[in-house]
Amino acid sequence: MTVSPSEPAMAEQTFVPAPIEVRVSANAAHLSVVRAVAADLAMREDFDLDSIADLKLAVDEACSTLIGIASPGAALSCRFSPTAGRVVVDVSVLAEEPHEPKRDTFGWRVLSTLADEVTASTTPSDNGKHLVRIELSKASGTVVGA
Repeated sequence: MTVSPSEPAMAEQTFVPAPIEVRVSANAAHLSVVRAVAADLAMREDFDLDSIADLKLAVDEACSTLIGIASPGAALSCRFSPTAGRVVVDVSVLAEEPHEPKRDTFGWRVLSTLADEVTASTTPSDNGKHLVRIELSKASGTVVGA
């Protein structure tokens, strides 16, 4: 096949996966589903076994933290954005109080050790509640503590 000037050559396309969102009841019984999605995405991004385990534990800790402050009957939303050897996870839940997760707890220390970056925020919601989120990111092959 030849390409003439009237037929532009197809540029090499880079596949960028769409974010994946998992919504479950804010209940610890559903954490295994969220961990499984995190592990699967990490494997697809060629994470080594230690990094897969780190991401699963970090996601578990972020979800557990938010489940502890969730409004009764609230849904836990986990949005995974995998790109080029990195997975960004945005976990959110509606809470009665406008408080971010405490950063002086053992759980937060574990979370910030396992992930490359961790942030937390709270914004008012339309229904008088507060959307509390934790965003974390983990890259493949990242050495914890380095």
